[in-house]
Amino acid sequence: MRRIDASLYNGMEEKENQIMRMLHTMLRVGNLDESLKFYCDVLGMKLLRKKDYPSGEFTLAFVGYGDESDNTVIELTHNWGTDQYDLGNAYGHIALGVDDIYGTCAQIRLKGGKVVREPGPMKHGSTVIAFVEDPNGYKVELIQLGSSSADHKQEEFATQSSRRLPND
Repeated sequence: MRRIDASLYNGMEEKENQIMRMLHTMLRVGNLDESLKFYCDVLGMKLLRKKDYPSGEFTLAFVGYGDESDNTVIELTHNWGTDQYDLGNAYGHIALGVDDIYGTCAQIRLKGGKVVREPGPMKHGSTVIAFVEDPNGYKVELIQLGSSSADHKQEEFATQSSRRLPND
C-alpha cells in the first residue's frame, strides 16, 4: 500500500480553503416584488442585481448588505407562474447579527414585517435572539451582537443552528 505524505495533504487542504468562499444562499419565492420589499425595505438590504431569463421563465434577484465580491448575499429565485412553495421541514433559517435587537424588531414591525418570536434569550443559553418571517414563510433569525463574551458566544452560535424550533 502506498503512503501519502500528510504534510502535502495538509498544505493542499489549506490552499483549497483559501480559494473557496460562500457566495450566496438561494431562496425560491412566490412573489418577487413582495420579497424584494421585505429584504430591501424591511431588513435594509440592497438590490444588487436582477435579471429576467425569458427562455427559462424565471427571474433572479440578488440582495445583500454589500457588494458580492466581498459579501455573502441572498439569491431570490422567482419561477414565473409559481406563486407558492412548500417549505418542507429541512430548511432552518438565515441569521443576521444586529446591535439592538429590540430596536430592530420595532423597526421591522413599523415597516410591516412580521416578528414571529420576540427578542429574548435562546432556550438553553443566554444569547438574545428573535425571529422574523418573510412573505414566503422563510425564517430570519436576529442575533444580538456583543451580548456575551466571545468564547461563550461562539459556543452558543455553534450549537443554536442544530436546535429544533417550535412551528418550524
